[in-house]
Amino acid sequence: MSKLSRREFNRIGAASAALGAAAAVAPAIVRAQPKKLKVGVVLPRSGFQAQIGQSCQRGADIAPEVLREMYGVDIELMNADSETKVDVARSRAEKLINEGAQVIVGPFDSGAAIAIAQVAEQRKVPFVVNIAAAPQVTEQGYKYVFRNFPTAPQLVTNGLALFRDLFQATKTAPRTAVFMHVNDTFGQAMARGIGAILPRLDFLPFKVLDTIPYDPAARDLSVEVAKAKATGADFVMLVCRLNDSILLVREMVKQRFNTMGIVSPGSPGMYEEQFYKTLGKYSEYPISNVPWYNPKARLTQVVDAAFRKAYPNDQLKFHALNVGFTFEAMLIAADAFRRAGSADGSVLADALRQTRIDERMIIGGPIQFDAKGQNTQIASAAIQNRDRSPTVVLPASAAEKAPVFPMPPWNER
Repeated sequence: MSKLSRREFNRIGAASAALGAAAAVAPAIVRAQPKKLKVGVVLPRSGFQAQIGQSCQRGADIAPEVLREMYGVDIELMNADSETKVDVARSRAEKLINEGAQVIVGPFDSGAAIAIAQVAEQRKVPFVVNIAAAPQVTEQGYKYVFRNFPTAPQLVTNGLALFRDLFQATKTAPRTAVFMHVNDTFGQAMARGIGAILPRLDFLPFKVLDTIPYDPAARDLSVEVAKAKATGADFVMLVCRLNDSILLVREMVKQRFNTMGIVSPGSPGMYEEQFYKTLGKYSEYPISNVPWYNPKARLTQVVDAAFRKAYPNDQLKFHALNVGFTFEAMLIAADAFRRAGSADGSVLADALRQTRIDERMIIGGPIQFDAKGQNTQIASAAIQNRDRSPTVVLPASAAEKAPVFPMPPWNER
């Protein structure tokens, strides 16, 4: 795997600068700009989303060294734990701003993102969302909120299109599904999106027999799984988190609930390393249709090298979405800071609105924001658990293996 020279790093940095800001950033101003950007990072490093929050944190932790090489600026991380609680996320964001944070990054949770967005807007401090899908994050007319992650309707649209591709690639035609989803802010937004979009997609052959919401912090899903099994659905369509997805699969095995498969139209959990470690052979074959990093991208190679240096006993592929989007949030902040020549909130927000970053990790078009602060150029891939590893199976142009559907029964693993 090749490494980038400093010249190539500089080329990436130069290519990512927005052309519209060029006139405002004269060489003399660039030389005089402050060298350090204080970034407050709010993530759920404890609570029931702790493992995913800690995974995201790695993307933030490796960013300063890489971005210093790319942009010649220093980033000071100011880390805070949201404890997987919305009110704590809000108070920690306020505390970070009081302590001098010039940008907030995070928080891997839609409820927390909505709360932090209110704080950022009130305090006029830019907020770059790494992962959160609830539409209202960028639907409130805010000027200091920028999201480099799909909204729930975008996730649903991209994810359901991959259902069609999956059925075509495997020559299958399931007729029925049972929809199970977490009932938090994210899960409810996804459920609304599916309810609105799925009936309009006549190219999908299946009917949803029942919708079963559940608490993502639940410790027992036996009743919900029994209810899903009783529908007789051909497959499970699932919007989940990490801990609940483990509970759900365990209960499916226990109740001998065999289906054609478990397919997510766009949620975390089933591609996480802990999912594989905990479930072993039963972790195989679920499919998550999610935004994903491009393993062939030049910047991915750079981040992978930094990740291996920092975490020699781990692999980036087990943290691809979490690290990729968190690193890109840091990249966006650093790129805007470099162009703005200032860490003033309003100046930095103006630079963020002019963002265009062509060379990136995540599959999709350039990083740029519409009038609402939303990046609409992010695609999804079908990630299937194969050989205890997240593996791209669709689209065919990026596939590492062909998809397997239906999946083998639990007792034949």
